[in-house]
Amino acid sequence: MILGKVIGTVWSTRKDENLVGMKFLIVKHLKLDYTEKDAFTVAVDSVGAGVGEVVLFAQGSSARQTKLTKNKPVDAVIMAIVDKLDVNGKPVKDE
Repeated sequence: MILGKVIGTVWSTRKDENLVGMKFLIVKHLKLDYTEKDAFTVAVDSVGAGVGEVVLFAQGSSARQTKLTKNKPVDAVIMAIVDKLDVNGKPVKDE
C-alpha cells in the first residue's frame, strides 16, 4: 500500500466498458510526514475519496482485489481514507 493525497480528478467519457461508472483520481505520493514526493498515480476510487484527502492505494495485481475492481483492467485503486498516522508511537500532524 502507498500513502498519497488526492489532488485532482481525471474525466473520461469514453473508456473500456469494464470501467464505466468508475471515478479516476490523481493521487500524489506522500512521505510519512505528509510532504509530497515527485510521483503521482491515477487510481480508481473504491471508497468515495475526494480532493484533499489522504488515502491508501494499492497498485498492480492487488488493485484488482476490491469488489469494484475485481477482474477489471485497473492498475491502481484507492481502498482507504486515512484518518490519522502514528509513527514511532507519536501522531503525525496533517499539514
